Amino acid sequence: MAFVQVSSPFRILACAAPSLPTASQHVRTQSVPSLSLGTLQPPCIMPHVCPPASVENHVKEPKKLETPDVNEDLAVSGGVRDVFGEDAATEDQLITPWSRNVACGMELLRDPHYNKGLAFSEKEREYHYLTGLLPPTILTQQMQEKRILHNLRTYQDPLQKYVAMMDLQERNERLFYKVLIDNVEELLPIVYTPTVGEACQKYGSIFRRPRGLYISLKERGKILEVFKNWPEKLVQVIVVTDGERILGLGDLGCQGMGIPVGKLALYTALGGVRPSACLPITIDVGTNNETLLNDPFYIGLRRRRAIGEEYTSFIDEFMHAVKKSYGEKVLIQFEDFANHNAFELLEKYQKTHLVFNDDIQGTAVVVLGGLLASLKLTGGTLAEHTFLFLGAGEAGTGIAELIASEIALQGNVSLQEARKRIWMVDSKGLIVKSRLDSLQRHKKNFAHEHEECRDLISAVKALKPSVLIGCSGQRSTFTKEVLETLASFNMKPVVMALSNPTSHAECTAEEAYRWTQGRAIFGSGSPFDPVRLNEKVHVTGQANNAYIFPGTGLGIIMSGAIRVHEDMLLAAARVLADQVSKENMDNGLIYPPFQNIRKISANIAAGVAAKAYELGLATKLPQPSNLVACAESCMYSPQYRKYR
Repeated sequence: MAFVQVSSPFRILACAAPSLPTASQHVRTQSVPSLSLGTLQPPCIMPHVCPPASVENHVKEPKKLETPDVNEDLAVSGGVRDVFGEDAATEDQLITPWSRNVACGMELLRDPHYNKGLAFSEKEREYHYLTGLLPPTILTQQMQEKRILHNLRTYQDPLQKYVAMMDLQERNERLFYKVLIDNVEELLPIVYTPTVGEACQKYGSIFRRPRGLYISLKERGKILEVFKNWPEKLVQVIVVTDGERILGLGDLGCQGMGIPVGKLALYTALGGVRPSACLPITIDVGTNNETLLNDPFYIGLRRRRAIGEEYTSFIDEFMHAVKKSYGEKVLIQFEDFANHNAFELLEKYQKTHLVFNDDIQGTAVVVLGGLLASLKLTGGTLAEHTFLFLGAGEAGTGIAELIASEIALQGNVSLQEARKRIWMVDSKGLIVKSRLDSLQRHKKNFAHEHEECRDLISAVKALKPSVLIGCSGQRSTFTKEVLETLASFNMKPVVMALSNPTSHAECTAEEAYRWTQGRAIFGSGSPFDPVRLNEKVHVTGQANNAYIFPGTGLGIIMSGAIRVHEDMLLAAARVLADQVSKENMDNGLIYPPFQNIRKISANIAAGVAAKAYELGLATKLPQPSNLVACAESCMYSPQYRKYR
């Protein structure tokens, strides 16, 4: 039978022909309704599933079964015919998991891409076999959104809100994004940091329906075949993790899937990338977390982490399979890989694939954007500041390198010279030349000539920095002594406590303001409530990567860029800084409010795309005359569509 393309909310599913039923299965076929191309009303082609007509000719007359006759089954089951003998089959018999060719009726209600719940009109209900399957009330999308928010706000536990939002995403995709976009400041901490951290820790317990691809070591040698199981073929963005360093929570193995799922929800809500173009992936190579290995609800491989050649060859197979499946221009975003793998993977694949590491590069861009904005309050240039980092992992060194690149460009000096303004403290103290031989490669660029300092307070007293940045994952390390000392030689010290979740922040917003007499310019990785001090309310700026990666990804997609160049990231940071208004500055903010995030993302996308065209990395030609308007026109809209 030839199918005709119909303009409707349905997708035709390609499915291999089923195995022929065995003689022990009682099979009855239904006749396929004839199609009149001119009068195809309603558009649902097959309200019931039927096996191909040829199957009937190949099935021998079944033996008489001891089970009741099918006609008797009809009376008992209310008329639901056991078409393929699933009910008649014994538990150990194989059956074929048939699905409808075209969604309608209950299948439509269960498809999150097209389900509108009570928002289906009377005409849509009639045309799409929904009459009687829904209560008679018809609600607008706005009323549905109001009801969702009412229910969410009755929950006290953020994890309950997270589960409720994920359930909504599974049953009504457009309503999920409508609620998230319209209430982004309230719900961003729920669908992402800090709540997503707890969700990952308990992912096995709250697991309901799988999202994305789980590629484990069991699929070695056949990863390409795994990609063929994913139903969407026009994938533009992949967010992938191996779960070894989830936020500041450590190795969560396969349960790190909450991170790719959350990031891609933000790609759509904040950056406007189509949900069907997003693919979350967890690479399961085991876990070294003994608690998870002994947890009966853990959903991943129960083995120690693969290392060495076993790990690198598996990742290599994965990267080749991605390119072969989705082409040269699919953006692969690495998330929460451990330091020892993150730098090597980025360096290895950035010349052959379109890759971006959000922990190294995304964090760097958002912090640089905040620092550029803070110059409007502190005065001077980046080169006139001294930067001191607590933490020299992938986030810290990534930020430091991007700051050095911007200083080099602004001051027309070498990168090596620019790095001299930046100092780092790790677990062994200040990184200096005398420690060079024992340092990891990514730290060596910041080993300068200086006497050793064993702790942070000693480094603050010796170097007198004007900017203090924390990315250590260690809570309360910006002590009262550290911040009071910093404020003693800075009128407006810049303090950025970036570690996530909130419980791992180097200091709280209240501590930063109180211990600097309200003079600090403060930014954090997770949100903090406003702080009232000396009759003044201090509003905290959140250095959230969500400012950067959705817009950057959109700019890469709309320009058809084939590589991510550092200049594209610098462009994104400058655009972000430009979005901070004078009103924001008057409130002490160095980041714009999230309520304008889609406009911010469109401007960042335009800046990234413009740089891609300038560098000759864009493939979508000719370049649009108005890149901001182009970005806005590309954005996914969560408004319901009308079905015919």
